[in-house]
Amino acid sequence: MDYKKSKAPTNTVTRNIMDLCKDTGNIYESVAIIAKRANQISAQIKDDLSKKLAEFASYNDSLEEVFENREQIEISRYYEKLPKPSLLATQEFVEDKIYWRDPARDAQGMDDDDRL
Repeated sequence: MDYKKSKAPTNTVTRNIMDLCKDTGNIYESVAIIAKRANQISAQIKDDLSKKLAEFASYNDSLEEVFENREQIEISRYYEKLPKPSLLATQEFVEDKIYWRDPARDAQGMDDDDRL
C-alpha cells in the first residue's frame, strides 16, 4: 500500500455507521477488519521508518554531544504528519480496497465476494 499517496484525512472524521457495515452487515465485524488492517499498516510504517533512520545511526559508545541531523529530523516530521493507521485503514475499507473473507461463511457454502 502506498500510504504516502493516500487520500485519508489527517484528522478524525465523523462517519455514517451504515456505510461501514454495508458490506459485512455487522458494524463490529467491520471494525475488526479495519483494526486488523490498521495493525498491518502500522507495522509497515514502523519498518519503513526504522530502515530510513537506521542510515543515520551512529555506533559511537561515547556520551558526547549528539549531532542533530537535519535529514533525520525531516524524515521524522514527515512520518509524524502522516494520517494515523486507523484512518488509513478506514479509508481503504470505505473505498473497498481491503480484501477480506469470513471462513465461517465459506464453510457454510456461501460464496460471496467478500473482502479483507
